[in-house]
Amino acid sequence: MRILLFIAMQVAVLVVVGIVGSILMAVFGIKLSPGAYSGLFVMCAIFGCVGSMISLFMSKTMCKTAYGVEIITQPRNNAEAFLLNEVASMAQRAGIGMPEVGIYHSAEPNAFATGASKDNALVAVSTGLLNNMSQDEVRGVLGHEISHISNGDMVTMTLLQGVLNTFVYFFSYIAAQAVSGFMSRSDSEEGSSGGNFFVFYLVNSLFQILFGIGATLISMWFSRYREYRADAGSADLEGTQRMIGALQALQRMKSITVQKEGQFSALCINGGVSVSELFMSHPPLEKRIAALRARGR
Repeated sequence: MRILLFIAMQVAVLVVVGIVGSILMAVFGIKLSPGAYSGLFVMCAIFGCVGSMISLFMSKTMCKTAYGVEIITQPRNNAEAFLLNEVASMAQRAGIGMPEVGIYHSAEPNAFATGASKDNALVAVSTGLLNNMSQDEVRGVLGHEISHISNGDMVTMTLLQGVLNTFVYFFSYIAAQAVSGFMSRSDSEEGSSGGNFFVFYLVNSLFQILFGIGATLISMWFSRYREYRADAGSADLEGTQRMIGALQALQRMKSITVQKEGQFSALCINGGVSVSELFMSHPPLEKRIAALRARGR
């Protein structure tokens, strides 16, 4: 039901994109036949959304491969048994299917959740986190990841990225058409000839970069918002103090955390750092702790 709701929302947003695009084309005097306009819109939606959807459905496989995740089927020690039991208990309380549970070898204290749906997910924990956190702190982390799954964050993030990609491709094309059309009219008035084929693609690429920066800001804002929600979800599942303790443990281990945003950093509980908070997938740890304390009060 959640997937159908978000797909309906995405279709509605794309309709708005199409309407705004047609208005802008009229304003800038860009003329396309109905067939060409529909084709452009469909192609932008395909390029913008299909890639994101494929990434969503391949996310578990991609993350397992990228991190070398070892799935726990039969616990080999107390730590693995603890992870399985805790995830099973939290999943039942959160009303989701039992995720796959895995461990990957990394000194960085981190964990992530991914998957195409609430009943087809993966929770993975690094050895660095297991070796440096108490069981209560690990419970806080696991509650955070289970909350991501329960909130449907992977699906929501994917659909948002698809809509943003469509905006970028579609409006970049319109902007490039407007600029190249203006230059063509200027050339005609001056009596010069020659197409603006290369100018169009150069301008189109430039606008994709500019609009892409704006899309990234929106995407990262939502990513930070969902981190606050997952923290709150963990506090509901395991208690506020456990979640605060987990974040404080991550603060203590800053020296062995990743220092930049990586390909999968948005999935993890402990994100990287960036030049500006606006481009960070995670809020600073101190802000997350402050939000939990304020929520407790």
